[in-house]
Amino acid sequence: MPTALITGITGQDGSYLAEFLLSKGYTVIGMSRRTSTINFERIAHIQDRITLVQGDLHDQSSLVSILEEFQPTEVYNLAAQSFVPTSWQQAVLTAEVTAVGVLRMLDSIRQVNPKIRFYQASSSEMFGKVMEVPQKETTPFYPRSPYGVAKVYGHWITVNYRESYNLFAVSGILFNHESPRRGFEFVTRKISRGVAAIKMGMANELRLGNLDAQRDWGFALDYVRAMWMMLQHDAPHDFVIGTGETHSVREFCEIAFNYVGLNYQDYVIQDPKFYRPAEVDLLISDPSKARKVLGWEPSVTFRELVEMMVQEDLILLEQSKSGNLHKQR
Repeated sequence: MPTALITGITGQDGSYLAEFLLSKGYTVIGMSRRTSTINFERIAHIQDRITLVQGDLHDQSSLVSILEEFQPTEVYNLAAQSFVPTSWQQAVLTAEVTAVGVLRMLDSIRQVNPKIRFYQASSSEMFGKVMEVPQKETTPFYPRSPYGVAKVYGHWITVNYRESYNLFAVSGILFNHESPRRGFEFVTRKISRGVAAIKMGMANELRLGNLDAQRDWGFALDYVRAMWMMLQHDAPHDFVIGTGETHSVREFCEIAFNYVGLNYQDYVIQDPKFYRPAEVDLLISDPSKARKVLGWEPSVTFRELVEMMVQEDLILLEQSKSGNLHKQR
């Protein structure tokens, strides 16, 4: 039975990946930092089927200990300071976790067992001020935030360790992927939650930043399936994962409000405080390599994703309004 270590297991991707690997018969080890505000809500429904351990990408000795004790066959590094606006406010922290943390994990694998297969969560934010449209594996990086810069380091140190130490180490350059488990600080969840609140009479406006910002948005469960497929391939390769479509924040709002019979223009207010210091350009993926080599295809459309998120937030708000406890879906 294969064993997988997932860093960042309490996040959106970590929870979906844990579910997916359990369905494949894996033993799942989840690493999380010791904090006073740790939130297991996303994995509450599977917590009795996984093993949770404390570790920190700041502390290489903790990583070595976990690898030695549990002997995973695969490591998925999903932990990061992953909210782009915060990366300007906490640039050094972002570099320590999102960049150097990757090096600490790779070096721990090199020391403990170089046969472990390693997945690094790279990001479309690495393309930033895009050099070509659409973006593929060979597109040059031009990050536009401390988060994007940190992800570029994590990506290239993964390539370096693969080539220097013959590790099976890959990066998935994932474009934006969302779900009902997305954090409330992300614009997609802010919209779906805001729409649900307005529909239920709990709010009367939704303040957002740049409505014309465009992204390639997909469903998180599709993307964690791609992570697993990369580690099952016969050779380590980096892959761009995305839908190949681009949509604006305005389109997201339009579909979300239409789903509940409302017009977004009556409720959405553009607020300059939510604009980024440096906006990225047109992010749109070319996932043809993943399609050809892995046989990967997204299964959920953009409209289905938006409507799924709004529907789930309507349910969650209804449950909280009636005082019912709920588990994260």
